[in-house]
Amino acid sequence: MTILDLAPDETLHVLVPSRGLAAAVESVSPRVRAHRTGPDDGPPEGGAALARMWVPRSVGGRLPDDAFFAALPRLQVVQLLTAGAERFVGRLPEGVLLCNARGAHTPSTAEWVLAATLAAQRGLPSFVREQDARRWSAATHRSLVGARVLVVGAGDIGRAVGRMLAGFDVQLTYVARTAREGVEAIDDLPALLPHADVVVLLVPVTPQTTGLVDAGFLAAMPDGALLVNAARGVVVDTDALVAELSTGRLRAALDVTDPEPLPAEHPLWSAPGLLLTPHVGGAVPATNERAAEAVTAQVRRVLAGEPLQNVVGDY
Repeated sequence: MTILDLAPDETLHVLVPSRGLAAAVESVSPRVRAHRTGPDDGPPEGGAALARMWVPRSVGGRLPDDAFFAALPRLQVVQLLTAGAERFVGRLPEGVLLCNARGAHTPSTAEWVLAATLAAQRGLPSFVREQDARRWSAATHRSLVGARVLVVGAGDIGRAVGRMLAGFDVQLTYVARTAREGVEAIDDLPALLPHADVVVLLVPVTPQTTGLVDAGFLAAMPDGALLVNAARGVVVDTDALVAELSTGRLRAALDVTDPEPLPAEHPLWSAPGLLLTPHVGGAVPATNERAAEAVTAQVRRVLAGEPLQNVVGDY
């Protein structure tokens, strides 16, 4: 149980990346002072140097260096606006806790998975290209209804995907690091993959999941199967995926790539059977609101002397 040792009358100083988040944080209590600063602005000074909590930008921005943290001797919590925490794992000083915004991106990311899977199964990308060319090209594609769907990652987003897929009468199987009721172990993937029409990736980046989808993983998927990646690009061996797509044996829907952003000359751009979006799975207006709510809720816990939530453990 993690509780910050904030005195009852102590002001809580918080570093934030935007004016809107500063206003939201300070609205929690008169005891809160927000400072718009981060590693891009150099070491914090004045009241910012008293910060106990830092909220980094959700995307972009320079990663913190030793000088940034040295200027924050009272820092105790780094509160992310994202669910993914891999950029900061192992980069924080000893004693500084890392918390993510679990749940903030869940509805929108799950929605992207459903939209991308439906679009790929029904051939919508090819129909859009035909529309652009003013060609009436009738064709029959696959269906999501009744499909065998393997969701690799049984966390918050994976469960939301399962709920959304329920109306399509899919045969749904969850896979996670360890087996439990209703969830298969990741070690069982070689036996599960040959029976999956759709494989959805929703795992965090860890040493175990980096490169998980390699040539062997892809080879185990049946002909015509669809790989959907809403996790991170490094979960997939890009060269191995390009090789499979180039033969037309497999299809893919990707919101993330490795490298990212994808260089203009990269072969993924022209790979057949690929639906590609630029890491926008969580990008809907309500996501920012939910992320801000995660931050303000954590601030309230600190002020009340309550345990922090969504503390990220070592990978």
